[in-house]
Amino acid sequence: MDKKYKVLIVEDEVKLARFVELELKHEGYDVVIANDGRTGLDMYFSEKPDIILLDLMLPQLSGIEVCRRIRKESDVPIIMITAKGEVMDTVTGLDSGANDYITKPFAIEEVFARMRVALRIINQEKRERDENVLSIKGLTIDKSSRTVKFNDNVIELTKREYDLLLYLVTNKNIVITRDQILNKVWGYDYIGETNVVDVYIRYLRTKIDDKYDVKIIYTIRGVGYYAKDE
Repeated sequence: MDKKYKVLIVEDEVKLARFVELELKHEGYDVVIANDGRTGLDMYFSEKPDIILLDLMLPQLSGIEVCRRIRKESDVPIIMITAKGEVMDTVTGLDSGANDYITKPFAIEEVFARMRVALRIINQEKRERDENVLSIKGLTIDKSSRTVKFNDNVIELTKREYDLLLYLVTNKNIVITRDQILNKVWGYDYIGETNVVDVYIRYLRTKIDDKYDVKIIYTIRGVGYYAKDE
């Protein structure tokens, strides 16, 4: 593994939990164990595991309830462990937010395989989210939703303002000429006032730099503009 993942095992069968722990450690995982639902939930918040193996039937707090509460906070992969034949419980577990399930008795190799799949999926989703989100000095641009925020405050922009800001932030710390901006944001066939770029830069500064007392957009006189990230 490139990364050493932390696994939280929530299982009230102490011997089974210990067996899985030893096998996982042998495979290079960090492992923490809880033997009841309440402790498992507390350990999730204190340990911040990368993946959870969660028994369905637990004392103090059921696996279903633990899963539901974690899902309110996180999309961490959860593999539910169920007794063979508990079909409806398995369905309930998946409906409550579990990514996958495995039935007892199980082969440890199957646990490893299901964990690898769950981790691969969540890592791919994270990469896709990261690729879609640009950030600079507290400002974030979510390209998938075309949403712009500054410290969680949504900034309402017109389509042209958004396109201009996106172009600047995508090329942060690179000075972009007015002609380059016109061609990219307004198009090669644009016919109009050449100072339109300066006007829209002023709009952005009013909505971002001035409003939130932050300096993002800089001017290079006689050349153009750039978004500066320190």
